[in-house]
Amino acid sequence: MTARQVIEMALAYKGMSNSDLARNLGWSPQLLNKRLNTGKFTVEEWEKIGNALGGTVKIRFEFNGNEIGL
Repeated sequence: MTARQVIEMALAYKGMSNSDLARNLGWSPQLLNKRLNTGKFTVEEWEKIGNALGGTVKIRFEFNGNEIGL
């Protein structure tokens, strides 16, 4: 699944548009669209997106029941 697909699914779940998310992030819609096209977001940006959507982002690795992550 791509970053765009994950974010679009979250937007649909929240009943928000790309413009709503861009506004909540303090970004222009054009910048959000550019970032969605590249799919490249920093960990901090994922956290900011999660906050803007009213959710939580969890990034982790799992090894034999052990987790490493945020």
